[in-house]
Parts: sequence; structure tokens; C-alpha cells
Amino acid sequence: MENGAVQIYYGEGHGKTNVAIGSAICAACEGKQAVVIQFLKGKKEPEFLKKLEPEVKFFNFSRAGILFEQLDEESKQEEIMNIKNGFNYAKKVISTGADMVVVLGLLDLHLISKEELSDMLASRPDDVTVIMTGRVLDDGIRKMADEIYNIASEK
Repeated sequence: MENGAVQIYYGEGHGKTNVAIGSAICAACEGKQAVVIQFLKGKKEPEFLKKLEPEVKFFNFSRAGILFEQLDEESKQEEIMNIKNGFNYAKKVISTGADMVVVLGLLDLHLISKEELSDMLASRPDDVTVIMTGRVLDDGIRKMADEIYNIASEK
């Protein structure tokens, strides 16, 4: 990780979050600052992952506690505001010096434009690794990545 990279883990298979968080733990083991920012998940992971602090800092910008698709329209609008706030926080963290920033679930619902993602990644210092996860990967976002991993079930 001496030179940073933009890595994307996507696909319908399980394990994208696990791989990304594992990468953050490996970075912390090397004495690097790792930040995990989670979007759009309704699971209880945040409570457990807080135990990794201060070596791995964890932030969850999903406030609803359930999956985005299960929200009513008013709650979706509130959650979109939370996501945009989280995205702005991710941009700040990326541009100001964490060694690794893991952004979980941001690619799925297209709530952040390709242009916004491109601007965020353009602000990344060369030695910062950014890992993004999601089930879908748009071709425009594909071009922004140094490494892409399609996580799929075989059986």
C-alpha cells in the first residue's frame, strides 16, 4: 500500500464487505490509518466494528436501521440526506490524509453521480487507497478504478 489505488469489489455474491473490512484491518496492522464509511446497510455490523477503534475508525451514515429499498418515500428522502452528508465526509477524509478509506454500499442506488465520485477520487492523494463496494458497477465508474473484483457465487 505504499502507492494508493482505487479498488472496487462488486457483484451479487456475498463477501464484498468482509474483504473490504479485512483490507482495512490489514492496513491498521501495518500502522496505517484506516477509515470505514458505511452506507445503505440495515445490519448491526456497526456495533461490533466499533470494537476495532481506534485502529480502524468506523462511521455509518445509514440511520434507518433497515435496507433503503424497504423505506417509505419520506424516510428515503431523509436517508438520501444522510447519504449525501456521509459522502461529503468521505470526500473530506480521502483528501485530508487517511491511508485507506473503505466506502461500503455507495455504488448501488446511484444516489451519488459519476461526476461526484470522479471528483472525490480526483482529490485522492497518490498514497491513499480507496475501496468501494456495491452490487452493481456502472461502466463510467469502472474507468475510475485501478483494480476491480467481481464477487460472484459459483454454487
